[in-house]
Amino acid sequence: MSAVLTRLSIKPLHPLFVAEITGIDLTMPVAREDFRAIWDAFNEYQILVFRDQPFDDESQIAFSRNFGALETMEAHPGNHFKPSHIAVMTNLDAQGNLLPLDHPSMIHRLRNEAWHTDSSFKPVAALCSLLSGRVVPPAGGNTEFASGRAAYAAFPEARKAALEGLTVVHRVAEPSNVNDPAYNEEQKQRLTVTHPLIRANPVNQRKNLYVGSHAQEIVGMPREEGKALLDELTAFCTQPQFVYNHPWRQHDLVIWDNRCALHRATTFDKTKYRRKMHRTTVAGMVPESAFASMPQAGAA
Repeated sequence: MSAVLTRLSIKPLHPLFVAEITGIDLTMPVAREDFRAIWDAFNEYQILVFRDQPFDDESQIAFSRNFGALETMEAHPGNHFKPSHIAVMTNLDAQGNLLPLDHPSMIHRLRNEAWHTDSSFKPVAALCSLLSGRVVPPAGGNTEFASGRAAYAAFPEARKAALEGLTVVHRVAEPSNVNDPAYNEEQKQRLTVTHPLIRANPVNQRKNLYVGSHAQEIVGMPREEGKALLDELTAFCTQPQFVYNHPWRQHDLVIWDNRCALHRATTFDKTKYRRKMHRTTVAGMVPESAFASMPQAGAA
């Protein structure tokens, strides 16, 4: 099946970041020129919104691979310890019935309601995530996004200089929660990594704060002091002026840049409404196969 070139329209949704793109059907093969425009918009706006994209898992995976190789999710209660390229965030069982709030999957998914970046606990952190709204509640269940790039830009130069060069420990699980059943000891050890506190987009060199719930210590700093600084920086990033709240419609696709944007799910009446979202996550490599002229940056 041949790809079709379209005329894309890009509309900002927030003064600092986020854009909606119309004029394209992402469930079909995407022309190189169109994906080039999407890639450029992704690096500029950090969050992209596409309406009316009725994906199934096969077409979502196919489009996601334009960005690069897909991650396989870690095994945990939220995927019944059966990981794949698709992560399903839902309050429904396999038969479509509402899960009780004390079900292990529901308890695990509460983690998504804390500010975080996907896979920051991996040695090569995620490039982007793509979330497809398959079943959307009539009230609540929004997703909020915060720009670590806009927050960093708002700091005075002296504060930027003081933060430059700091290194942060990211973990898949809180070290204090030694009895956490979600991850085994091998996962907890393997998924404890370090990343710079200040990162730069290799395409446009724009810097950002890289924080969130997985960021738990600062190398060379007393643990409590480092955690307090990280909490302060996350709170700064998530001030209202740096946040976009996305109210979901069925068949929305939202793509976010995990290198520079935090996100969190907001709650809804999980005992009354149904919600089912399918996410693909792209590993943190520049999609060299798509653009021969793209900077050779490796992990982003």
